[in-house]
Amino acid sequence: MAEKVIMLGNEAIARGAYEAGVKVSSAYPGTPSTEISEYLVQYRDDVYEEWAPNEKVAAEVAVGASLAGARAMACMKHVGLNVAADPLYSVSYMGVNGGLVIVVADDPGLYSSQNEQDTRMVARAAQVPVIEPSDSAEAKDFFKTAFELSEQFDRPFIFRTTTRLSHSQGLVELCDRVEPEDKPYEKNVTKNVMMPGNAKIRHIEIEKRNLELAEAANTLPINVVEMNDTEIGVITSGIPYQYVKEALPEASVLKLGMVNPLPRKLIEDFASKVHTLYIVEELDPVIEEQVRSWGIKAIGKEIFTVQGEYSANMLREAVLKQELNLEEPAKAPGRPPILCPGCPHRSVFHVLNKLKLHAAGDIGCYTLGAVAPLSVIDTTMCMGSSISTLHGMEKAKGKDYIKNWVAVIGDSTFMHTGVNSLMNMVYNNATGTVIIMDNSTTGMTGQQDHTSTGKTLQGDPAYAINIQALCRAIGVKNVYEVNAFDLPLLEKTIKAENEKDEVSVIITKSPCVLLDKQKKPLYIAHADKCKKCGMCMKPGCPAMTENPDGTIYIDDTMCTGCGLCKDLCKFDAIELVKEGEELWQ
Repeated sequence: MAEKVIMLGNEAIARGAYEAGVKVSSAYPGTPSTEISEYLVQYRDDVYEEWAPNEKVAAEVAVGASLAGARAMACMKHVGLNVAADPLYSVSYMGVNGGLVIVVADDPGLYSSQNEQDTRMVARAAQVPVIEPSDSAEAKDFFKTAFELSEQFDRPFIFRTTTRLSHSQGLVELCDRVEPEDKPYEKNVTKNVMMPGNAKIRHIEIEKRNLELAEAANTLPINVVEMNDTEIGVITSGIPYQYVKEALPEASVLKLGMVNPLPRKLIEDFASKVHTLYIVEELDPVIEEQVRSWGIKAIGKEIFTVQGEYSANMLREAVLKQELNLEEPAKAPGRPPILCPGCPHRSVFHVLNKLKLHAAGDIGCYTLGAVAPLSVIDTTMCMGSSISTLHGMEKAKGKDYIKNWVAVIGDSTFMHTGVNSLMNMVYNNATGTVIIMDNSTTGMTGQQDHTSTGKTLQGDPAYAINIQALCRAIGVKNVYEVNAFDLPLLEKTIKAENEKDEVSVIITKSPCVLLDKQKKPLYIAHADKCKKCGMCMKPGCPAMTENPDGTIYIDDTMCTGCGLCKDLCKFDAIELVKEGEELWQ
């Protein structure tokens, strides 16, 4: 009897990749997709896994492995697919050799993202087929199906998940790894070189393939009809299927495992057998619009929201018109996200706040610099955008305007796409100060390595790109590396560089506190010396609290010993009393 284990959706996808015989996986960490690659590492004897500098590179690596004849995959979150859009739209025309699957994790409800875009919309525009599982078991099994269909129809596939699927657990049956023989490589310029003349031919070919796949979708076992009471019929897919089964257990359901292209004949047949048809899908009306365009009456977004996650209760209220008199749950106190105690970003933002500077921000932990009490970051748009935003401001308003501005970006994000923006500043004779907050990791997604940390996803040593040398190599004359906790030097350097009419880069170097295993200093606050000035509280460290009498208390269970509070206290009320306790014992 096959072994069954409980797995997260992301873990199940990694297992599916292993069982499907995947040979190459490339990814950039992005919640909620990150753990797929981290789980996949356990199969490193059979699968090559890597962190790429960005999603475009990850997709191109996977395409290269596919062209060589191996099964390959790339992993990213939904906004990462925007970065990978260039290769995605073109490989759609090219097709594959070995199976090619791009895993994209959407984020309904905006748990960790800057927008709620629906990958199915991108896939339709790129004419790429999409498979979507509804639980961990399907995540593993459908992943293998995706590779089989990819090779059968010569199409790259998107494997769409969502936050709820990625981070929910389910029972998964383990199977042996199947290693299909690599497809032989054959030179085929017409198929694989996307110059205009060839692309015209390939466009015709993929339209044919898509029609064939749409026809096959009518009989694919991953599209399942569950006929029950025919008064209500529901077309759904993915995690919303679970809500439908809970809220409407007697309804007939068409659960779609393939959501692009849609199985028209299957949908028409199902719709003809039910009295009232509902289409339940999170985010955009992707299925609904197509079904209605075929003349099929259906109820969808006029009663369901296009925003956020769904729930069984929401469906009961919308479909059954039930007024659910649920007791109001006890609400936990508000707990907005904050930088960790000892985070080196906090000291940088404190200095910027003190200097009354605005910051064009980027994607990372340091986005939290936008909220009180730091309140420094004015903009956050997408990976690498901080530097380009600063550049645009200078070109629009002049050099004097940005004397009160800086761009802030993390080391991983700088290597992702920030370096391109910095090159643009140098090339176009810009002015501005860029602060690269180098904490030696991809902190926001859980401390993953990247191109300048010196270690690969598989744990092997690697060449660590020197960010300071890289900035000089692309033409930045003013490059300085400063300890993030050296407040006087940091303030002096920022002031000096903001007065220059050139591009300057300040690298604030200090490791993420969650990486730092060094000895932990212990600080205490002396109430008798405290003047209640509040200076040590300004950076908003969560280890610092105020006593009822206005004096300060340091919680030694949270304090990481960064010393920022001591540096800010002018009255020696905070004292270093002990060194030697190991951090995170």
